[in-house]
Amino acid sequence: QVQLVESGGGSVQTGGSLRLSCAASGYPFSNNCMGWFRQAPGKEREGVAFIYTGDGTTYYVDSVKGRFAISRDNAKNTVSLQMNSLKPEDTAMYYCAAKRGTVCAHTLRVDNFAYWGQGTQVTVSS
Repeated sequence: QVQLVESGGGSVQTGGSLRLSCAASGYPFSNNCMGWFRQAPGKEREGVAFIYTGDGTTYYVDSVKGRFAISRDNAKNTVSLQMNSLKPEDTAMYYCAAKRGTVCAHTLRVDNFAYWGQGTQVTVSS
C-alpha cells in the first residue's frame, strides 16, 4: 500500500521561506515522477513542481519558477519542496503526489497521479 506523508507546512510572512517534505512508502521510488500540487479555497487543485526521481530532472509552473525548488533523496524515499520569497497568493493546502511511469512535465494534471498525501497547509500573510 502506497503512503505519502507530508510535513513542514506552517505560517510565514511575505518574503519568508518554508520547506515541505514528503516521505513515500510502498512506492517504487526510483524512475518515476513525483510532485507537489496546491489548492486554495474555492479554487481547483493545481500543479506546482515535479521531479523525475530517476535523474532528478525538475519541472515548475511559471508562477513559482525561481522561488521554489523541488528535490529528491532516493536513499530516504523523500521529495522536498523548498519555497522561498513566499507571497500571499502561495497560500494553499499543498499535496504531495506520485505516479507510475517516466512521463514527467510541468503540465501534468491531477488525474495523472494515482497516489496522494493528506496535505499540509501553507499560509502566507502580508
